[in-house]
Amino acid sequence: MNTHRLLQNVKSLAGWLLVTFTAAALGAWASRDAPEFYAQLNKPAWAPPPGVFGPVWSVLYLLMAIAAWLVWRVRGFSTAPRTLGLYLVQLAANALWSWLFFAWHLGAAAFAEVLLLWALIVATTIAFWKACRAAGVLLLPYLGWVTFAGALTYACWQRNPQLLG
Repeated sequence: MNTHRLLQNVKSLAGWLLVTFTAAALGAWASRDAPEFYAQLNKPAWAPPPGVFGPVWSVLYLLMAIAAWLVWRVRGFSTAPRTLGLYLVQLAANALWSWLFFAWHLGAAAFAEVLLLWALIVATTIAFWKACRAAGVLLLPYLGWVTFAGALTYACWQRNPQLLG
């Protein structure tokens, strides 16, 4: 690989990392009071401790960015606008969940939104798989975690009508 191509790959990976972690930051901004709010919730016994979420999400966002970059490398944005556009839509939906649940305390809306997010992740995973199998595989942990997060959202909403009305 020549130096120009290597530099182009590094820049494009940095771009996808920036886009992905910007969405993460928007969600984190909504979650700045999440530790206190999460501590107040009546959670199911299988709910993870608060310290688990940050590291898990950091790894997932990294995998997501790499997956998007792999698709971009194979197809480019001009030849895969729907695939990469779908990625950007699910990324926005991902950030929105934090606002619905942690900032605005809207349990029903957060649950409905996580169902939509799950469907968007499935669609993105399939589209990524078709473009680059490795990219599709990299999204599978994200799909698994959001499946778990959906169940946790529902359980917390049902157990806390006074906080997540």
